[in-house]
Amino acid sequence: MDIESANQTAVTRLMEARPFLKGVAKALDVIPGMRPNLLLHAGPPITWDRMSGPLRGAILGALLFEGLAQDEAGARALVERGEVQFEPCHEHAAVGPMAGVTSASMQVFVVENVTHGNRSFSNLNEGYGKVLRYGAYSEDVLKRLRWMNEVLGPAIGAALAGTNGLDLRALIAEALHMGDEGHNRNKATSLILLKQLAPLLARTLRDSAALADCLQFMGDNALFALNPVMAACKAMLDAMHGIEGCTLVSTMARNGTDFGIRVSGLPGQWFTAPAEIPVGLFFSGFSQADANPDIGDSAITETAGIGGFAMAGAPAIVTFVGGTPKDALNATLEMYEITAAESKNFTMPALDFRGSPTGIDIRKVVELGITPRINTGIAHKNAGVGQVGAGLVRPPLALFEQAVLAYAEKYEL
Repeated sequence: MDIESANQTAVTRLMEARPFLKGVAKALDVIPGMRPNLLLHAGPPITWDRMSGPLRGAILGALLFEGLAQDEAGARALVERGEVQFEPCHEHAAVGPMAGVTSASMQVFVVENVTHGNRSFSNLNEGYGKVLRYGAYSEDVLKRLRWMNEVLGPAIGAALAGTNGLDLRALIAEALHMGDEGHNRNKATSLILLKQLAPLLARTLRDSAALADCLQFMGDNALFALNPVMAACKAMLDAMHGIEGCTLVSTMARNGTDFGIRVSGLPGQWFTAPAEIPVGLFFSGFSQADANPDIGDSAITETAGIGGFAMAGAPAIVTFVGGTPKDALNATLEMYEITAAESKNFTMPALDFRGSPTGIDIRKVVELGITPRINTGIAHKNAGVGQVGAGLVRPPLALFEQAVLAYAEKYEL
């Protein structure tokens, strides 16, 4: 088995991938395998009885949003009768931050890797505060979601319809030179995206009040670009998934209970272990005791070589997740130890424009005992409270040990 050749093929496909934001559409119309009674969620597969508070809350909220239930009791009864199905976003070419819950009528970003032809999807980002992705489902949360899906999403979709799409790889590369890392810090990324969308919206959205609302919402939300960035990373990594003999990680994801990874050369398998609780900085009135175990598909950014892997280029991130600028630099340097390549597309001025570390190799992780670093938001363990902080987390080493053993068994090493 020529592992190095397989890994080189994988990183070449990863770096040749060119994800473009092509549009916004209803999930049921574009996501493969989407069904009216299916709710997609972040992380590896999980059943209702094992779901954490934030994921349960997001499930209930999505059922209310869809009109499948009229109140919390009705939504819970639907689930308990087995009338709702749950599957990971990742198994449908999709991703979602935090709870990641995506339902049939929600508007989603449509991203196409124009090099290899595969597509990926992500829901729209609601902003900070009490939001569905953190398990909130009060009437104000649902009202915002309805506006996003009735006004904002269709407006962006119409604006993109007459274009060739927006080059997300180029957008991410530029933002990394402006102090973003692509996961928890997306201030520059969101402003660049707004700059690109604003004239398109102005040409297509005739209702001036609606146009103002859309621009205001995107301008006030420093995380707005996170979701299409995640979908871009997903499209890039799906292009390198399923390569015979490859030992590189193609997915890292968390559902609030379990942390899961997938490996390119082991398609169809999840390797899971209990998710760790992130450690970081907390908003006023909250502490480590309030934190839920790690949750969300947003670690797809680190899997692609940005996020926590590109912290050296985003020293200001430490004001949000904790630590010092030197810690951010050292985080990136450590990740070179467990990766197969340096990105040709994503570079960091602080390291003399060295490419970010990319291509997590399960062999190196196990051999060195170094697990990936991930920047993450911290959800309250109870549904409905929302985000209580941000910090750093690592996946359990056991995941990678499981994957190495499975690899050895499959390839008879």
